[in-house]
Formats: sequence, structure tokens, C-alpha cells
Amino acid sequence: MSTERGAAVGDYSAPLFLAWQVTNRCQARCLHCCEESGPDKAWKDELTREESLKLARDAVAAGIPYAAFGGGEPLGVKHIWEVLRVLVEGGVELKLETNGLPIGEKEADLLAEWKAQCIQISVDGATRKVHETVRPGGDFTGAIASISRLVRRGLKPEFVFVPNKLNVKEAVDAYRLANDLGCRTFVTGPMMRLGRAAMAYNHLALSDSEWSRTERALKAEAARLGEPVKLSIYPWDILTEMRTRLDSPQAMMLVVPNGRAKLLNALPFAPGDLRKHTLLEAWELYKEAWRSDEVRDFIARAQTDATLLLHANETWAPGEWTERRKVLKV
Repeated sequence: MSTERGAAVGDYSAPLFLAWQVTNRCQARCLHCCEESGPDKAWKDELTREESLKLARDAVAAGIPYAAFGGGEPLGVKHIWEVLRVLVEGGVELKLETNGLPIGEKEADLLAEWKAQCIQISVDGATRKVHETVRPGGDFTGAIASISRLVRRGLKPEFVFVPNKLNVKEAVDAYRLANDLGCRTFVTGPMMRLGRAAMAYNHLALSDSEWSRTERALKAEAARLGEPVKLSIYPWDILTEMRTRLDSPQAMMLVVPNGRAKLLNALPFAPGDLRKHTLLEAWELYKEAWRSDEVRDFIARAQTDATLLLHANETWAPGEWTERRKVLKV
């Protein structure tokens, strides 16, 4: 790692950004969901309103400049708008990853007033049929309406499209749709082998050659149109991301619905617990865990044993991997 100030995770006394999954509940059961969310998938021990507001206040006090919200559906939580207000009024910039459906006129007004820095809305097809096939329980018309509400208020959302065998033929049309709607960015990349997507991976994920053809087609269409909507392609599969983050961890702390602080979506290690530790204590545990032999060993073994990715959404305490290896016999 570079020794320049700000180049390494150890340079920071607090995270540069908080990635916060406030719930695992979502109205849809997307086939490619990294978290295995759904209408009945809320965790029994998710943070309460009071605990969530405290964490928001602690993030402000720590000087964290940026918070990204995901889930589940973060905007479906009753107290989320109170949490967002605490952060905004404390000077924290917002990123939201959402299906868009909870964004009505009032909510769009608030997000415009708050100047939300980034709003990503998932649209996994250029047609209602394909979108709702990939996202059972989803609502294509509602997602498009929410994008339009935001655009009318000067907030240009990002259109998130995850290509797979069910929607790949609509990838280029989806890029055109993002352009027609007035989106800022079209975000795409290989399907991640996590959560429900991991269980469906063998029959749902594109092959390397299929993904390469899709990537080329999207780049060609963006170039033909003069890239009116920025084409943003995530460069890594999940195994590459794990190796990359091990060598250079982000100055980011992931908080899952029950307040455990994890290293990465793809890793089950959760060294911090914000019900027991302060935010800054959890941050120190996060940095320490990235340097551990335990994490290094898990990542190395996952490169040749993809079944380990099925544990990604778990929350292991320090030392737990050593015990689990005996049971799993890996």
C-alpha cells in the first residue's frame, strides 16, 4: 500500500463512508438478489428506530461525509426518512439504492430539497414482462414513474441493470430506455455470486463469452449515441473484488440490518457490533480484521471453493472461521 496520507484505509480515524443496509425486507424476491431479500425476509433483530437514529447521530459526530443505503428496500423502513434527515442536516451526503417504488411526490420533493448525491433505481428490463420476471413482486411501471419524478426535479438517477440469461436480450434497449428517461448513468456488470443469486448462479448467470458480447454491444450503442447516458460497467466479479479489497480495503464500513459491522458483502466476517461497540471502536475492529490471517485464508480458499460464497450474508465473530473450518472440513 502507498504510504501517502489518504491512500490507505489505516490513514482514516473514521470511515469515509458508511454503507448501511437498514433492512433485509423488500416487496420483491429478485432472482439475482445478493442479499436474499423478500417480503418476509426482515431479520428478527434489525435495529430499532431509536438505535438507527443514534447510529445516524454518531455518523455525523464522527464526521463521516457520505452514507450509502441499501437493503432489502431501505426506503420501505418507517423511520428511514427521520434517519436521512439527521444525516443531511449533519452534512452527510446521501446515496440510495432502491427499487424506486417508495418515492412518491412528497418523497421526491424531499430528495430534491436535500440534493441527494446519488439515487440508483434498479430496472432489470426494457419491458414490464422481463423486468417483473427477473424481479418477482416488482413493478416496472412504478419504477419508471419514480425515475420520471426525480428527473422532473433535476435529480438524474442512475439506472441499474444486472444482465442475466432472462434479460440479456434487452440490455441495449434498457440503455436506450435510460437515455429516454433522462438518467445520468447506466450501471451494469457481471451478476454477483451472492445470496439468492448464488443459488441460481449456474442457470441464471451469463457465461464469460455472453457477458463479453453484452459488454461490447452496450459500449457500441453508447458510442453510437454519443454516450448521452454515462455507461458505468463494474469491472470485477466477486472473487476478484475480494482479492482486490484484501490488498487495498476501502475506507468504508458496511452495517447490516442488526447493527453488525462487516468487511464486505461477499465476506461473512462481522468484527464489530454497533449494539456493543461505538462506531469508532467498530471501525478499529474493521481495520484489524482486514489484516487477519483468518480473512486472508477464507479469501484464498474461496477462489477454488465457490460454496464458501453461500456464507456471505452471515455475520461471523472473530475466530469463528477457524471453528467452522473443522465442521465444513475445508
